[in-house]
This record gives sequence, structure tokens and C-alpha cells, in this order.
Amino acid sequence: MADTTPPKPKVDYRNAWAEAREVVWDYRWRLALGLVLMLASRLAGLVLPASSKFLIDDVIGKQRTELLPLIALAVGVATLVQAATGFALSQVLGVAAQRAITDMRKRVQAHVARLPVSYFDSTKTGVLISRIMSDAEGIRNLVGTGLVQLVGGFVTALIAVGVLFWLNWMLTAVTLTALILFGGGMAVFFKRLRPLFRERGKINAEVTGRLAETLGGIRIVKAYSAERRERYVFAAGAHRLFRNVAQSMTAISGTGAFATAIVGGIGVLMIMVGGGDVLAGRMTVGDLIMYVFFTGLMAAPMVQIASIGTQITEAFAGLDRIREIRLLATEDQEDASREPVGEIRGDVAFEDVWFEYNPGVPVLKGVRFAAPAGTTTALVGASGGGKSTLISLVMAFNRPKSGRVLIDGRDLAAIRLYEFRRAIGVVLQENFLFDGTVAENISFARPHATRAQVEAVARIAHADEFIRGFEQGYDSVVGERGIKLSGGQRQRIAIARAILADPRILILDEATSSLDSESEAQIQDGLRALRRGRTTFVIAHRLSTIVTADQILVLEGGEIVERGTHRELLALGGRYRQLYDRQYNVEMDRFINPGEDFTPEPETPASPARAAQSL
Repeated sequence: MADTTPPKPKVDYRNAWAEAREVVWDYRWRLALGLVLMLASRLAGLVLPASSKFLIDDVIGKQRTELLPLIALAVGVATLVQAATGFALSQVLGVAAQRAITDMRKRVQAHVARLPVSYFDSTKTGVLISRIMSDAEGIRNLVGTGLVQLVGGFVTALIAVGVLFWLNWMLTAVTLTALILFGGGMAVFFKRLRPLFRERGKINAEVTGRLAETLGGIRIVKAYSAERRERYVFAAGAHRLFRNVAQSMTAISGTGAFATAIVGGIGVLMIMVGGGDVLAGRMTVGDLIMYVFFTGLMAAPMVQIASIGTQITEAFAGLDRIREIRLLATEDQEDASREPVGEIRGDVAFEDVWFEYNPGVPVLKGVRFAAPAGTTTALVGASGGGKSTLISLVMAFNRPKSGRVLIDGRDLAAIRLYEFRRAIGVVLQENFLFDGTVAENISFARPHATRAQVEAVARIAHADEFIRGFEQGYDSVVGERGIKLSGGQRQRIAIARAILADPRILILDEATSSLDSESEAQIQDGLRALRRGRTTFVIAHRLSTIVTADQILVLEGGEIVERGTHRELLALGGRYRQLYDRQYNVEMDRFINPGEDFTPEPETPASPARAAQSL
């Protein structure tokens, strides 16, 4: 059977280099100080192995005992310098690394938050969390000690090579040949490691995203006894991650084993060649001991370079993924070329608007209507008719394929979104509440609102009564997504939040469809206060909630098939009348006179007439 697995996209490491250069430049002064400290530490570390020659040949061999205190003093001072510079290095670069990670996380989060809504529709939350939190961790290997150790390792190795050539050029030439082979092997290892590290980030993001979905929807999982299925899904992802980590560990272990083999080979050469030169009188015993020490000083940095190279390779994979996101155009960047909004009256108009999510499959087809400032426009129709899409265009979450959405006579595509959205308020069927206090959730749109202002809007939304019934009142924590509150309580807090925002344009997306009659009556009172003087768009399945709308648009298949007031549409006897009769089981046994009040009043608490009175 042919392999149908799509080929993995090639990694463009120019992105990673660009991101790395930016990070290094931002912390160039700390890195420069760290490099000075590193070089001082490495140079001080040469004193002890260099002293071995003088200790063996001069002090012991020639009995020059006057040199012993000087050698001991030099070694002691060098040791203190190493200790001091090592501590300073960890403070200078360790703190710099953590600050760089924090700054990168803040930059990526700020960038992601300003990406268009369409990006979030196609990208899992777990992937974005991984980009912001996990991928930034690799910076520690650039701004931390990793990059400086890499440079310090090269410097130490070069100095050691110079000393080794001075001691025995022939043996050193053979040793360097072995090290060149070692460098070639490292290049091969790094080439194979890069895709593994990049794939690990992708797998980790997918597993994290699925885990977040499972935990967020744990009630659905338990309701359908799907714990075992979710366990298998997570286990499959965890095993994919395990296999990737295992492959990476194998490659890293191979790197270490290869380095050990090279070091061992160099040791054999030193025994054979160096021992022969001592016996032949071409080297002293002190020279050989010093040669052994400096060979270690040359080999150890090379092994360290291999390890640091692996870490930096992993960091580059994360920076490449970060760069991919940061290259995406944000709404702020698009706003730079747009006009300032100024004061918004709230006139909204659609001019021959077409929209599609998938090419060739239009969701809205030539939609045209006007919603004057301060009026209420209701959207009704079967599911999939285009109501939510129309609302998303009003909020500029999506853009029309053709046609225009006008705000106060200006094309919405030509004005700054950030300023425009400050004039929008939203109350949804399932409103999102943050895991904070009641007061914090109400003041979300205006964080600097006073407690008196928060309590005032809560009273308008009929939320003050139940809030004061809590043990901690407005300081009560609502739980993740407001789980500690009932549906009606969450809705009233959302209404209070929207009232506090004081929007010119209000979106009510099925704000009462999931509530009981008592809760709906209380919320309708709050909604009536909220709608006053604002341009309002209402999506409603309960037609009783829209009988006082200034205009009702009936959408079917992405087109407006009917429009008018509640009475006009009932008198028309078309699609709206069908929806109305189906919902309230009204018998059409008489002719409708458009001049009469024909709204039926069946003996039911949910009758449209009583709902109209409540509005």
C-alpha cells in the first residue's frame, strides 16, 4: 500500500535566525558583560593546569623550592577569580535569561491577542498556549549562559590548541585531525536533531490543546461516559511525544558516546606518542602532564559545545515557530492605515454584502438593509441561515467578500477596529466569565470603574439581589467560566457588564433562549434598560422577545426573505408567520386585518402579548 502521509513542511531557519538576532541585540550589553566574565573565568582556569609543568620540572625536578609559594598563590588567586566570575555570570546572564523569556512571552501574547478572529477559528487554544509559554523557554540558551559558554568554549579550545602546538606540534596535529572528524559528526547529529525538536513542539501543542478541551468539557465527557475514549486519545498523543523524546535522547546519547570515543582515542595517542617522546628526551615529564591537562581543556569545551549546540538547536526550533506567528499581520498593523473613528452615532447599513467561509459556498448573499441609530433590529430564521455570520460582520470579526458594511456612512473596512470595538457591547447565550470576583467580571469592559458604578449597573440588570445574597457579595469568586453561578445569574452579570461599557452598538445573541420564564422576565427588564438609546441587533429563537423590535429580518439560506415589524410580518402571512405559529401553536382560523391588533394572547405565561408588556 502506498504511503499517503503528507510530507512534512521544510523548516525555514531564516525565521529562527532573525528572531535570535533580535533577542541577542536586545540583551547585547548583558551578553557582552557575561562574555568578559566568562573569558576571565576561563583564563583563570588555565592557571592550575599550566602550573603542573613548573611544579614537576622546576620545584620537584630542580628543587627550586622558592617557586612553591608563588605557584600556590597563583593557583589560589585564580581559583578565587573563577569562583567570583562564576557567581557573577550566573547572576548577570541567569536573570537576563528569565527577563528575556518573560519579555518574549509578553510580546507573543500581545501579538496573538491582536490577530484577527479568523485565526483563532482555525487554531487550537493549546497550540497558542504552547507557543506563548513553552517555545519561549528556549531563549535561556541564547541570552543565558548557553551562547556565552559556546563562545567561551571556542576561546578556551583555541588557547589550549596554541599551548599544545608549543608543547608537541606533531601530536597536536594528529589530535586536531580527530577533533575535525568530531566536528563533522556533530554537524550530522545537529541536522537530524532539528526536525525532531520542531516536531516535538508541534506534538506538545496538540496534546496540550486536546487536554485543555477535555478538561474544559469535562461535564460533557462524563455525561456521555467518554472518559475511556479521552484517555486513549491522550495516551496516543503522549506516546507520540514519548517516541519523539526517545529519538531525541538517542541522538543526544549518540553525540555523547561519539565525543567519549574521540576523547578516548586522543588519550591513546597521548600515551603512545607522548610517552615515547618523554623516553626519547623530546618532552619532560612536566611537559607531558601539562599536555594531558591542556588536552582536557581542549576536549572538554568541544564536548560542551556539542551539548550547547543541541540546546541552541532546540531553542531555534521554538524561535522559528514564534517567528511564524509574529510575522502574521495583526489588526493593529492593519489599523495603522485606517481612519480614526471619532464619535459613533450607531447608524449601521449593509450594502449588497456577500460572505463565504469556504470558497464557492456563500453564507450571505447580497444582504442589504439599514439600522438607524437607536433602533432595534431582530434577526430570525432557521439555524444556518446566516444570522451569526451577519453579526460577526457587524463586529468586524470577519470581512465581506464583496459589498460594504457601513458605520455612520463610513466603510467599516476603512476605520480603526480597536476604536470601533470600544463602542460595542455583547450579551451572548453562553457568556464567558473569568475566574475572578463578581465585581471584576462586571467591570471587565471598564477596569477602573468604581464600586458604586458596578453596583449601580448590577441593580439595573437585576443582579444586585442575588449578588448580595452571596457570603462575600461582589467579592465572591465565580469560578472558571462562571461555573459557580446559574445560567440566569451569568446572564445578568453579562448584562451589567454591557451596561457599564455604555456601548453605542449592542449585540444580543440569543441572550435568553436557555432560561426559564422567571429568569427571562427579570433579564428582559435589564435588556430593556440596556437597549434604550442604542443601536441593537438581536438574534432570537423566542419570538416573544422581539415583538417590539423596530425591524425584523428573516434570513433563509443567507438571504433576507422578509423584513418588517412584528405586526407587518404576521399580516404578511409568510415565513415569519410560519415560525410564529409553529412556536406558539396558533390556529390561523381568521383573516388578519393589518389595522387591528392581531397578536394572539393564549393563556400561557410565555405568551407574546405578556412578553411585549414586559418589554
